Amino acid sequence: MLSIQRVATLSGITFLAVSALGFAAGAGGHPMLNMHTGMLLGLFPVNVLHNAVHMLFGVWGIWAGWSARRSVVYTLASGAVYLVLAICGMITPSLLGIVPLGGYDVVLHLLLAVALAGAGFWAMWFAPTTATQRVEQPRRAA
Repeated sequence: MLSIQRVATLSGITFLAVSALGFAAGAGGHPMLNMHTGMLLGLFPVNVLHNAVHMLFGVWGIWAGWSARRSVVYTLASGAVYLVLAICGMITPSLLGIVPLGGYDVVLHLLLAVALAGAGFWAMWFAPTTATQRVEQPRRAA
C-alpha cells in the first residue's frame, strides 16, 4: 500500500469517526430546515446534514484507499471542497442556512484542505513511482 492510499484510508476512517461523534453529540433534525445544531467537542457546530457529509467523505476515502489513482483524486478533490467550505465559512456562518460552517470549523476546514491537497500534490509530483509503473525508454545505439 502506497503512502497516498494510507492517507485516503486513514482520512476516511477519521471522517467516519467524526460523523459518529457528531451524531452522538445530539445534532438534531430539521425543524422546518432551521437545522438544530449540536456542538462536537464543545467547539464545532454539527447537524445531521453536516454529519452525513462527513460520513460520505469517510466512505469515499476508504473506497479510494484501494487504488493509488483514486487516492490522489480523493485527496485533491477533498482538499478543494474543504478549501471552498473554509472560504464559505469566512463569509457566512452557515451554508444556505442548513449546514453550520462558522467558528472553529473554518480553521479545521482550512487545515484539512491544506493537508489533503498537499498529500495529493505530493503523491502526484514527488512520490517515487514503483518499478512496474516506470516506462523504460528503448536504448539508442551509439
